[in-house]
Amino acid sequence: MNKLKGLEPQRVFEFFEEISGIPRGSGNMKKIADYCVSFAEKRGLKYLRDEADNVVIFKDATKGYENADAVILQGHLDMVCQKTEESEIDFLSDGLDLFVDGDFIKANGTTLGADNGIAVAMVLAILDSEDLSHPALEAVFTTDEEIGMIGALKLDMSYLKGKKMINLDAEEDGILTVSCAGGSDFVITAPSGRKEEKGTFLGIIFRGLKGGHSGVEIHDGRVNADILAGRFLNHMKNCVNFDLISVDGGDKGNAIPNVCKLSVLTKNKNSFVNEAEKYLDIIKKELSEREPSFEYLINIGEEKTVSVLTEETKNKIIFALVSAPNGVAEMSKEIEGLVETSLNLGILKTEEEKITLHFTLRSNKKSALIFLEEKLGAFSDYLDFESESFGHYPPWEYKDNSSLQQIYKECFTEQNGYEPRLEAIHAGLECGVFASAIENLDCVALGPALWDVHTVNEKLSVSSTERTFKLVVKILEKCI
Repeated sequence: MNKLKGLEPQRVFEFFEEISGIPRGSGNMKKIADYCVSFAEKRGLKYLRDEADNVVIFKDATKGYENADAVILQGHLDMVCQKTEESEIDFLSDGLDLFVDGDFIKANGTTLGADNGIAVAMVLAILDSEDLSHPALEAVFTTDEEIGMIGALKLDMSYLKGKKMINLDAEEDGILTVSCAGGSDFVITAPSGRKEEKGTFLGIIFRGLKGGHSGVEIHDGRVNADILAGRFLNHMKNCVNFDLISVDGGDKGNAIPNVCKLSVLTKNKNSFVNEAEKYLDIIKKELSEREPSFEYLINIGEEKTVSVLTEETKNKIIFALVSAPNGVAEMSKEIEGLVETSLNLGILKTEEEKITLHFTLRSNKKSALIFLEEKLGAFSDYLDFESESFGHYPPWEYKDNSSLQQIYKECFTEQNGYEPRLEAIHAGLECGVFASAIENLDCVALGPALWDVHTVNEKLSVSSTERTFKLVVKILEKCI
């Protein structure tokens, strides 16, 4: 601990380091919720905790703000857990290994969890302070946002009285987010028909791809390792006979997979390896500008008898990977540069009896999201696969008469000497869930500068965090 000592604002980074020591991957929320409850109890603050481990902490208005409307401060407790192949961290029990690199905070071999741990840290610092001026505060810490906003969807919002909400889950300095996409998860399941075959075992790994957030980076041309695997397998089946044992890539629906592992069996080892190397070298050259770190490994195993997919199942899986829609589906006609509708094949998993393709869908328009689900459903039906959709969350629509937007713009301009940019984003935010449940909610989303969120290269700007924290404090002062 104390690796972030000396950084300002001091309490923000102290809290960030404390929560970074607590395992808090999506689905593993008890310990971090315990921490929030303990924080409130030690300071005599009223709180509630529900069955989903959401925690809401209440703090009374300071002098002069007794008649002001309450303000909701909101962030989520969970983080996306990704690690390098060399990392030995156990995300269920271990904390993160943080370090400072110039203006940036990073984590050794893992995601940093600043999405959305830095929001939690800033809100805790505000609740902890006795020197700030503010209306009554309702600090809402939600769970399992990264796997479908589960906590927010389960939260009983009748406990909340605030009509203004500051969400701290944005990731770019100087930009105020005022609208976001809704979304859902769509899973296609293929029966894994199998047979016994004898041949040489080959393991193929694609790695070094950038990966990234399926909402934020979906338009950047980052290569999806699972889709690339489909391209490779489709080429190889037209050149060399082989059997497919498994294909696995990605473990988060909302992260673009940067690694995919394939296992095949062939009676034509030399022909397969020669053709594979020749084709993958072509792909490597093709991707050299946008994916300069891409590399492949081919490990040649021993000759043995193993369970492989039937020819029919193999061909259907390859067809699915080559033909399924993925990436940007539609750009917005109303907002220049905004991705309106997209999908990401985030998880590809082979098990003994089934193969799963897990897509994350997003759209700023509800009707477009429904059509995308229908399209995937028709695709699945054509292949005689099963499918289901779940984890639906609503979009957050733009509000043009927002007083909170105006307060933000005034405070930001005063602090920085120039006006901020307002934008709608394609990523999902919990603002949509809150706005759909709280009538006439005035909501904005902001946050410090983050890069490569949901990847092992994630980093947080120290100076941007300081500016953002000061800005939030100033906004609260003006909510009177």
